Order: sequence, then C-alpha cells, then structure tokens
Amino acid sequence: MKKYQIIGGHKLHGSIEISGAKNAAVAILPAALLVDGVCRIENIPQISDVTLILQIMQELGAQIKTINRTTMEIDCSHIVNQRVPQDMGRKIRASYYLVGALMGRFGWAEVPMPGGCDLGSRPIDQHIKGFAAMGGAVDVVSGVICGKMNSGNRFKGGQVYLDIVSVGATMNIMLGAALADGMTIIENAAKEPHIVDLANFLNSMGADIMGAGTDVIKIRGVERLRGGTYSIIPDQIEAGTYMAAVAAAGGEVRICNVIPKHLDCITAKLLEMGVEVIEEDDTVLVRRDGPLTRTNIKTMPYPGFPTDMQSQIGAVLCLAQGTSVITEGVWDNRYRYVDELRRMGASIQVDGKVAVIEGVEKLTGAPVHACDLRAGAAMVIAGLAAEGVTEIDSIHHIERGYENLVEKLAAVGAHIRVVETPDEEAAQPQVG
Repeated sequence: MKKYQIIGGHKLHGSIEISGAKNAAVAILPAALLVDGVCRIENIPQISDVTLILQIMQELGAQIKTINRTTMEIDCSHIVNQRVPQDMGRKIRASYYLVGALMGRFGWAEVPMPGGCDLGSRPIDQHIKGFAAMGGAVDVVSGVICGKMNSGNRFKGGQVYLDIVSVGATMNIMLGAALADGMTIIENAAKEPHIVDLANFLNSMGADIMGAGTDVIKIRGVERLRGGTYSIIPDQIEAGTYMAAVAAAGGEVRICNVIPKHLDCITAKLLEMGVEVIEEDDTVLVRRDGPLTRTNIKTMPYPGFPTDMQSQIGAVLCLAQGTSVITEGVWDNRYRYVDELRRMGASIQVDGKVAVIEGVEKLTGAPVHACDLRAGAAMVIAGLAAEGVTEIDSIHHIERGYENLVEKLAAVGAHIRVVETPDEEAAQPQVG
C-alpha cells in the first residue's frame, strides 16, 4: 500500500508547470467518438482517470497512438461496440459522457452509472431530460444507463432548460447535439472553462456551437465531424491547488502554463487572505511571508468560487487569524475531510453545508486519509504547513486528478515522498 509522507514546515520556492485540465480531458476524449477521422489531442494530463477513459475507448474499438507523453492520435472511425464494460465504466465519474457521445453518433449506448468520488448523490435527471428533448429515451437498468432513439438513429434538435446549473448535463447534451438533425438550445447552461474547451474542440472538428461560456448555448447539428488537432486548456483546479499550497506553507512560487482569467475567483480570495498574487501572460506568481487573515467562501458555479477548491482553501483557512465561514453551494457531502484536519489540530465545526473554521497557530503532522480527490489535495496542503510528519493513505484518489504531484512539489522544496507500507489485511495470519 502506497502513502504520501510529508515533513512539513518548509517554505516553497521555484516554479511549477500546470498540466492539461482533468475536467476538460474527461469530456474531450469521449468527444473523439463523434469524429469520423483522426484527432490529434495535445496537453493530455497523465492521470488515472484519463488512462481509464482511453482504455474504455480502446475496448469500444478506438485506435490510439501515443505521439509523446501528452499527445495522442485517436481514430474512432471503426468503433465496433457501444457497450462500455461494467468493471471499467463504474470506476469513473465521467463515464456518463460516453452516453452522449455514443448515442450522438450511433443512436444507442449502454454505460455503467458513474463512480469516482463520493460527494453525495449524482443524479443524471438533467442529462436524461436533455436527451429526451432531442428524441432519445434513457433508462437506468441494474446500474446501467441504457439509451436509444425513439425513432431513427440520430438525435433531433430540441430546446432544453436545465433546472439546475449542471456542468455534466451541459457537456453531455452538447455531445449528443453535435451531430443531431437541427438546432439544439441549452438554457441555464453551465459556464465553466472546460465547457468552453469542449465546444472549441468540437468546433475545431467541424461542429457548429455558439454561446459556450454563457448561459445559452446553441448547437446546430452537422452531418459529420472530421479529424483535426486540438490542445486542452491548463487545469484551473490544479493551479489553484498549488496556489493554496504556497499560501499555507509560505514562500514564493511561479505557477506556469495557466490562463489567469480562469483563476480570478481563487486569486480574489487569496488576496483577501493576505497572499500576494501577481498575474502575467500565462503565469501567476504567488508569494506569502506574512500572517494569513480570515475570509468567507461560498462555492458556486463558474465564475463563482469552485467547489473543487473548497477543501484546499479550507485547509489554508485553518491557519488564518480569526473565524472563517465556508458555505458549500454545490455538493451535499464535501466536508468529509474535516475530521482528518481535526486530527492535525484544526478547529472546525460543520452544520449541514456550512463549516466554521477558527484559525489555529499551527497544525501538527498525523496519519490522515484521502477521502476523495480534492480532500486528498487538502491533506497534502495541510501536511506541507504542519509541524512534523504527515502520512496520507488512499492516494489513488489524489492520482485520479493530479499529474506528478510529488515530483512537482519536491521540485519547489517540499519534503514529500511516496512510501510503501505492508497491506495490513494481507499481513494478517491465516487461521484454519
């Protein structure tokens, strides 16, 4: 069993290169299923979620050629199967994007319900509502999403009003509508950067999508998508995580290969907390050598503060002077990391979707658990700032979304490494 071991109390200095966006990649790769030709996709992050999606696509018949560490050529001209294997699809949250892509091109799909981090219920009712508006019928049977067309083998243009702002539903409907007959309009659409990135990818392959990044997206279906080359945007949340790490541990780090505009909501809160952030063309310089001050956070859909940064900023606020309040506005189950921070000396009270954090003078290293991807990142941040040794288990959660996290942090002065420990269950003597 592998763990991260961190000796805290060391300031960070140097530069960190940000990888391609996880949340964009896990939709853009399935989008390649819509393309009748070769897609060359660049800036692909090397994370376990991406590896799993690529394996699923190969199972469906995609031909994938590795050009270099972050670039692949994907040819989905000869897809032979629209059934995603149960054991693969249920491990990943983004598996539902395969429904929109496969139905959009082939007229039917069978995909296991999404897995990934347990952040509360993951209803797909808005996805189903969108597909129904375009003439598709979707049922969930024994944990499998089964989709087919009511007539013909193509979606028909339709009008969809999302009851809630849903990133997943917005992207899935876009995937389904790209090859539909007629115009599809999504109202109350999500506006996250990775939605714009998906639209730009599809448009570069010949789609006709307008309005991505606003709350009304119009997709005029086209006959086919051709091949082309596209580079995935930098990861907003990875960049924000390293910005938070500098805020907690102190020091000065240049975060490279970013789109500063995407980080505005994170930068604004760090500035309130007394962290210096200097934006340049495609970098941000983050510096902190004075005390941290309290602030309040409410997570909201973009351009609000991202829910995927809530736990990381929560770890930083544990060390801020005064009382901070976090209100979670997106997920039901995003405070599981709080008990782990309490092990390290944090003072946090949670009531429903609200967490009240009393800043403490210091955190102390302890054995902690990565409950999910972003909670794991919060444990790393807390460990970097704490006195003593922190060991984090269940690091597979962290590796779902962060490429070379240990190497990147070690390069800027963090004392972090991967250690192997015996599997306690496997080590138990067998009786009988």
